[in-house]
Amino acid sequence: MNFITIVISLFVLLFAITIHEAAHGWAAAKFGDFTAQNLGRVSLNPIVHIDPIGTVLLPLLLVIVGAPVFGWAKPVPVNVFNLRNPRRDNLWISAAGPAANLATAVLSLAGIAVLKALSPAVGFFLRNFLLGRAGLPAGFYPLEGLSLILFFGALVNSYLAVFNLMPIPPLDGSGVLMGFLSEENAQKYDRLRPYGFMIILGLIYLGFLRLIIRPIEMLIYRLIFA
Repeated sequence: MNFITIVISLFVLLFAITIHEAAHGWAAAKFGDFTAQNLGRVSLNPIVHIDPIGTVLLPLLLVIVGAPVFGWAKPVPVNVFNLRNPRRDNLWISAAGPAANLATAVLSLAGIAVLKALSPAVGFFLRNFLLGRAGLPAGFYPLEGLSLILFFGALVNSYLAVFNLMPIPPLDGSGVLMGFLSEENAQKYDRLRPYGFMIILGLIYLGFLRLIIRPIEMLIYRLIFA
């Protein structure tokens, strides 16, 4: 991965994380909790969401080692006592972030399809670039550059959605799962929370994340090459 694609992927990650957290805050407000909105967290300004480790350090390390780029931002605060139906509403609030990332990934793929329809050269460029047959073309090619941003938009947003949907506290997947559990089982399940970060690191080290992300990558490549 060259310097330009590193910059693009990190920029896209920052945008993806911003959308993710803003979606949580927006959903919370819809269900009656305005805590995040009052703190200015329902915003597309990335500065209000940046976490030094999850938004800066981890993505840089992943880029350096050539791993899938993902990360996290400062969690959006949710006061469950303001929700009309805390367990049900928190399920939807938890799902809002990954859903926003999946929607962004779909829109990115749709944008690539439009660019390919406007210029066949875009399709040739992406195919050659992604298959390693050619690097970035010399000169200024705005459509090809935009297609590359959209490609990383689809890829990184998919990574972020899949990562956050893992049912491990404090990831969003745990909030979704707890919404389906009984009160007693939800409390038992939440006892994993102090160990969640270590579990996540262990799964990453064992290659589990790559295992679940690989099919998503193949689908995106197939759609782009179509």
